[in-house]
Amino acid sequence: MLARLRALTDRRQRPQIPLPPAITSLFVMALGRMGSLNALEQTRASRLWRDVAGRVPPSADTLARIATQLDLDEIREVARHFYSQLKRNKALKPPPHGLIALVLDGHESTASYRRRCPECRTRTVHTAQGDREQHYHGYVAASLVGLDFHHFVDIEEIRSGENEMAAALRLLDRVHAPYSRAYDVVLADAFYLQAPFFQAVLDLGKDALVVLKQQARDLYTDAMALCEVTLPVTFHRGRTTVRAWDLPGLTSWPSLGRPVRVVRTEETTRVRRQKTGEVEEVRSEWMWVTTLPTTRAPTRAVVDLGHSRWDIENRGFNEGVTEDHLDHVYHHEPTAMRVMTLLAMLAMNVLRAFYRLNLKPALRRRHTLRHIARLVGAEILAAIPYAASG
Repeated sequence: MLARLRALTDRRQRPQIPLPPAITSLFVMALGRMGSLNALEQTRASRLWRDVAGRVPPSADTLARIATQLDLDEIREVARHFYSQLKRNKALKPPPHGLIALVLDGHESTASYRRRCPECRTRTVHTAQGDREQHYHGYVAASLVGLDFHHFVDIEEIRSGENEMAAALRLLDRVHAPYSRAYDVVLADAFYLQAPFFQAVLDLGKDALVVLKQQARDLYTDAMALCEVTLPVTFHRGRTTVRAWDLPGLTSWPSLGRPVRVVRTEETTRVRRQKTGEVEEVRSEWMWVTTLPTTRAPTRAVVDLGHSRWDIENRGFNEGVTEDHLDHVYHHEPTAMRVMTLLAMLAMNVLRAFYRLNLKPALRRRHTLRHIARLVGAEILAAIPYAASG
């Protein structure tokens, strides 16, 4: 597999983006899910390193020091180049409704009572032993979501003294230039139901779709009242039966200065409980606010988009933390932490694209993504001479 991935990091094939060997070493560490700089250092005897990175990786301490000096924009450019390759190969297809989403969401990456750095945010945690000062980091991530793919794009650190919205607006502004044609609509959770966010999205020529939860808002109250006098439409999403109310042209959000559209659903899913074998009906309600017109996104498209916001949680953060060491602190220094997060996300994109596009369906049915990731690490370990491992 590493042979097929060398084009991404081979400077001879990509002279317009010279890639330092240290970045390549850290990237392969993330790709192989090694989990620590010390684990990477123990593979230095592998014969594959000179083919993959051009040289043997430095020691763990040296890599940690180098990571604090790396250029984040250089890593972002590599990620953008990989996205362009996928796009040219038509590997990022939109869903049936034709709209690719850019999903924004905040994520707390690490928290500690002892370790801290100059950019740590601080909060007081009430414990049984009394109040304790906790230091933590968080960022806003951007992902592209389409037909059977989740693709991390970039992150922006939430700085001390600011909230998630400030970081999200900076991230949105930076992401739009290189990915302006990559997405059609911006998705976010209920925290982003704020006029400055919607206006920023509209100024970029895109549409927004955000969860509506605040029952105290006039928009929520008016939408619920209109649902009482409006007939819903009914359709199925897999095993789920959906009753949806589509309410365009609502003017109950005066601070935005333009009408918005609200879609509300009542969803019933038949679930067979594993323990008892009984079939139960699980009910849930959802409501979204969007600037998408009905001519561009019918009711079902809005519902599908609204639910696809969870991809950044499920296929992004949850899988990343569980499988790819996304939240692991390799070196507690601000730049090093961002470097490792971006490289972990790039490795996730590459590995998932390889699994989805390069493996035949029969092979995917036999082997999980976790198994393929382990083969990457095994390929490096297998090239270590026996004498060196003794």
